[in-house]
Order: sequence, then C-alpha cells, then structure tokens
Amino acid sequence: MLFHSSIRKELARTFGATLVVLITIVMTIILIRTLGQASRGVVNPSEVMMVMGFSVLGYLPVLLTLSLFIAIVGTLSRMYAESEMVIWHSSGRGLAGFISPLWWFAWPVLIAVTVLALLIWPWTNQQVLELKVRYEKRGNIERVAPGRFQESADGSRVFFIDKESADNKSGSNVFIASSLNGKTSVTSARSGRIEFVNGERFLLLDNGQRLDSPATGTLEKKLSQFESYGIRVPDDVLATEYAAPAKAVPTLTLLREPTRANKAELAWRIGLALAAVNLVLIAVTVPGISPRSGRGGNLVLALLTFVVYYNLISLGQTWIAGGRIGMGAYLLILHGGAFALAVGWIASRHQNWSLAALWRPRSRNAAAVSS
Repeated sequence: MLFHSSIRKELARTFGATLVVLITIVMTIILIRTLGQASRGVVNPSEVMMVMGFSVLGYLPVLLTLSLFIAIVGTLSRMYAESEMVIWHSSGRGLAGFISPLWWFAWPVLIAVTVLALLIWPWTNQQVLELKVRYEKRGNIERVAPGRFQESADGSRVFFIDKESADNKSGSNVFIASSLNGKTSVTSARSGRIEFVNGERFLLLDNGQRLDSPATGTLEKKLSQFESYGIRVPDDVLATEYAAPAKAVPTLTLLREPTRANKAELAWRIGLALAAVNLVLIAVTVPGISPRSGRGGNLVLALLTFVVYYNLISLGQTWIAGGRIGMGAYLLILHGGAFALAVGWIASRHQNWSLAALWRPRSRNAAAVSS
C-alpha cells in the first residue's frame, strides 16, 4: 500500500541516519571518558576499546528510542511542512490512521529496546565492572609504570622505576619505600629484575642501598649497601569477591530479591521499554502542536520532551530507592499517565475535538432554555 510504504521508507532512512550520528557522538564521549579513567589507573589502557564497546552497547536502548522518536517527529514534520498531511487527511486518513504504519515500522525496535534493557544492560555493566575490578586487583609489580610513583594494593609500599625493558621484567633506577608496623625503609638500586626461584617470584636488585628506620620517633637509622639484594614478591592480589551494584545484577535476580535498590533498578529497566512505546505515540502528537514552526522547531520540542521524560524516569529511580514511592505506583503514574495523555491527544486531533466545539452546544442549549 502506497500510504504505508512511503512512510516506512522515509522512516527507515531517517532512523538509520539518526542512529549513526548518535552512536558516533556517544562513542566519542565514552572514549574520552574511558581514556581519562585509564590515565587515572581505573581502567587498563590495553582494554580501553573493550570498555568503550561494552559501554556503548549498554546505551543502545536509549539511543534506539531517541533515534526512533526523532525519525517519527522529523517525518511527520516534513509532511506537515509540505502540506502532504493535508492531502492524506482529505483522503480520509486521520491522525490515528498514522499509528498503523508507524507501529509496523517501530515494533522490531521496541522489542530490541526491551531485550537490551532487561538482559544486555546488566550484562554490559557486569563486564565493565569485572574489567575494572580485575585491573584494580592486579599485583604490586604489575602496578609499576615507568616514570611514575605507584602505590601498592594495600598502601604499604611506593614503587618507582625510571625505565623498563621490552619484556617488562627488568628496569633501571629502582626506588621502593615501605612502611610496616611503624617501621619504614627506603631502598634504591641501579637496576632490578623479576625472576622465579623454586616457583616463587623474587625482585632482584643490583648495586643499591637500603635505609631502615626501626621505629617511629627515634633517631636510630641503619644504612646498608649491597651489590645484589632479593625481595620475595608475595601474591598480594586482593580477594576476588566484590559487591556488584544493582545495575550489574540480572533482571531475574532483581525479581527474586526485591530490595529498594533492586526495585529502583527494575523500574528503570521496565521504564526504558515502556517509555519507548509511549514516545512512539507522543511523536505522533508533537508535529501537530505547532505545524508552522517547521521541522527544526518540532525537533527542538521533541528533544525537550525526551529529556524531560527520561529525567522523570531517573528521578523515579531515586525516589523508589529512597522509599518515597512504590515501584508499581510510579510506573502507573508516569508511564500510564504519558500513555493516556498521548492517546487522548491523538483522539482529540483525529476527531477534531476542541474546547470551543465542546462549549458551543452548551451555550446554545442555555440560550434555548432561557428563551
């Protein structure tokens, strides 16, 4: 059918172009943020692209919804601006008649948003968290970077090397400062290397000296010089157990453990799916609010509507976590209210209802009664 095919073709072009632009922008922002985290030692520099990929995949529900919303608003705004909407209305196609082709185009996107929000979103957050935790729990030797003072995992030692070899197992101008049970020691050496002796890892220092301070507050110090000095490097990786935040917990676990934090996260995920459905209906109404404002004005209004809607979803997540409102009540008020408002607006425009038309029969009846 010409009506359905023409709308869906234009929607597909606009949706694809919008999605590519949004993903490019988000990838750039996430890359800058991830590089900043890598420079602070939060993320492994060799895993920056992996962290960025998982992060972008987690943002896909919002990006898909926004792209679909902009595509519908842009297409209908173009039809209003070029008087094509008037032609379709004259041929018997009311505003409600546009829901069918829009729905046939949008339903795969809506299913994808639901799957991404309920299943992929927690999985991507869990993968990013595991990458960060694994990098945070690396050993003291792996923490050392050339030209930087680096603290050990337990905070008892500070390391520094000037240069390191290509195999990352030896370096020059080594400095180690340690503090344990009130005793401090400073060790410096011209070079150092990592070797395994009887299955244990040792740090072997060459041509250096060590300054020991037995106790805090005393002036007694001991200076030792050495040609070769070995230090056993213990397995100081912290425990692998960690408490995962609610955003990294699978949806089924959230349902089985209905704490406030879990309910808030569950409301956020369900809200992403419900908001995608409501925004399809809202997108039908936005271009008709001010048809003469043009495509740019309608897009600005659409972006404002989208931002307000998603801020309300985030606000509800905070309120549910704080116990100020129940999950079911908030989902009903926000998403049910948005659905009722959109359907009511479409019905009023489809039937050409107006306050003046509703008031006019009452006025005439009142005049007839008075006469």
